[in-house]
Amino acid sequence: MNRFLLRSAFALLAVEASAQDFKMGSMVADFPLRSLTGQPVSYASLKGQVTVVAFISVQCPISNDYNERMEALYRDYSAKGVKFVFVNANVSEPAAEVATHAKSAGFSFPVYKDEGNVAADKFGATVTPETFVMNQAGVVLYHGAIDNARNPARVTAKGLHNALEAVLNGKPVPQAETKAFGCTIKRVRRSS
Repeated sequence: MNRFLLRSAFALLAVEASAQDFKMGSMVADFPLRSLTGQPVSYASLKGQVTVVAFISVQCPISNDYNERMEALYRDYSAKGVKFVFVNANVSEPAAEVATHAKSAGFSFPVYKDEGNVAADKFGATVTPETFVMNQAGVVLYHGAIDNARNPARVTAKGLHNALEAVLNGKPVPQAETKAFGCTIKRVRRSS
């Protein structure tokens, strides 16, 4: 019986150690990223008055369906002072592949690599695309989908747009969480 309790306690500690750090209403602390040329970059150097962290993918068809919408959101809202941090956390997508994809997709924004899934784990991000919005204090005010349909003609709810409008206007986010959908983030295998 004691051995069972000991194993259970270790399992519980392992779950807590890998638990999401940045939840709705919590403060986002600094975390490391890498530029696509391999240079270390800190989140603290990228954030602004309002910051969007978006997890995206090279190979995911759902993430790619959003390429033009992500570019439009970046153009529209960066002009209003919103900072965007586009992150590729897929271990199966090397930086060179991400750089080629960003160029072919016509992204005017940088994409960063999340080595070891540090950022994805801290945010609890599981799919691409998946977004988070933080205010000037670094508090998570929105988590979820960019919108609710892969096909732009079928969109009926624009979660990220609505969140950004609310935060920029000093109002509460009307729907703070929406269901993000897409391809799973391919994580680094952790030894048990």
